[in-house]
Amino acid sequence: MRRCDVLIVGAGPSGLVLALWLRKQGVDVRIIDKTAEPGTTSRALAVQARTLELYGQLDLTAAILDRGHKVPAINLWVKGERVARLPFETVGADLTPFPFLKIFPQDEHERLLIERLSTFGTTVERRTELLGFVDAADGVTARLHGPDGQEDSCEARYIAGCEGARSLVRDTIAAGFPGGTYRQLFYVADIEAEGQAVDGELHADLDEADFLAVFPLAGQGRARLIGTVRDERADRADTLRFEDVSDRALASLKVHVTKVNWFSTYHVHHRVANFFRKGRALLIGDSAHIHSPAGGQGMNTGIGDAINLAWKLAAVIAGRAPDRLLDTYEAERIGFARRLVATTDRAFMFVTADGRFAEFVRTRIAPLVLATVTSFKAPREFLFRTVSQVMINYRGLSLSSGTAGRVQGGDRLPWVAIDRNDNYASLAAIAWQVHVYGAARAELVEWCAGHEVALHVFSWRAEYGRAGFRRDAAYLIRPDTYVGLADPQAMPATIDRYLADRGIRLGRA
Repeated sequence: MRRCDVLIVGAGPSGLVLALWLRKQGVDVRIIDKTAEPGTTSRALAVQARTLELYGQLDLTAAILDRGHKVPAINLWVKGERVARLPFETVGADLTPFPFLKIFPQDEHERLLIERLSTFGTTVERRTELLGFVDAADGVTARLHGPDGQEDSCEARYIAGCEGARSLVRDTIAAGFPGGTYRQLFYVADIEAEGQAVDGELHADLDEADFLAVFPLAGQGRARLIGTVRDERADRADTLRFEDVSDRALASLKVHVTKVNWFSTYHVHHRVANFFRKGRALLIGDSAHIHSPAGGQGMNTGIGDAINLAWKLAAVIAGRAPDRLLDTYEAERIGFARRLVATTDRAFMFVTADGRFAEFVRTRIAPLVLATVTSFKAPREFLFRTVSQVMINYRGLSLSSGTAGRVQGGDRLPWVAIDRNDNYASLAAIAWQVHVYGAARAELVEWCAGHEVALHVFSWRAEYGRAGFRRDAAYLIRPDTYVGLADPQAMPATIDRYLADRGIRLGRA
């Protein structure tokens, strides 16, 4: 019987990222997938700014920037005319080092993650299926069906369900999956095309209930179409062809398709599990929540789940934190998942609503309101923060404490770049660290040295104040780059109390 620290079921982006972050921290993992090989087509395309920030911890960001396609703006169309354009670079330039949307198809994304995972000596065990598992007090015993047709057993300290909407891990712990299924049939097509909407930017048509978005891909004239069909065509998912989907939206966007490389249809659900953890079993990504593709949030949210969980699992397995630390994973991620499902559901229902009044609001009122609102800085930044996921925070939860300036415990560390240097360089380490903007107290310097915690001191500049930092305050940064504690007095005793209350040990502590 093979043993490991964590058995990961499912080798999609969420499972692969969880495996990578755990292996980076020295955790023994086993990752299985029942498919024979990675997917060669994909629906998920968008890599949001927050994911690119977090990917700096494993030096993945540069590879995605090099291989993917940078989208500088989103365009909305009505009746054959472009009615609104939201440029990312002018909106998010002061918020993140990645003020754009990156298009990097999921199949290519998975290959990159698998390639990087192999450098840690870990490979995905293909054609290996989870048959069931038993959660005992001291570990999990899982039954597996291997590629040779034989059953095998695996003992693990924890099991992570990353296998998607039909998760056996979720069913086994009876987490439920309340929600529903959209009546519309979604389609995705990889095309080569010409026209105004094949210009490297993202374009969406608001004309009719058959929604269509054109996502640019790397390479001249390449694009991915994601759209919906309804009426009687939605009942022909198995036989529907590209020629059967509405060409009205394509004509409205002035897209002339010259070649269809592949075409697929699928139904989309909007569901969130009742809980993300039970005993030694945890749910990540689509096993825990699934929603419409509006906003390109799904894959990024699963990746965020994995990184949030990975440092906590590593700490518990290493004996540097109690098992109750894992309860904070659900507490921090389930609320966001529920809000995301509700938000994407409302957005999708708005762009696909039936009826003359709904069409009037969508095509006449909404573009006017959007164009007016986004002409102001604050609404533009709010929209960018939301879609890019840099707005996600864990304020008010058990791992979040204190306020210094406008920065609170639970916040994503604000990004500040000065003279081509930024305060994110130190975040490449998956470790607790302390930031001070101004001067560090001698007692704090001594405390960090004694606890083997990196202390990063940034000479005070007005830019830090504008970003929300308080001069000379101490910010204890979690391994996933969120602020755990913000202490305006920068007292080591406050940090000691924060860690002791949560049972967390650092370095030589």
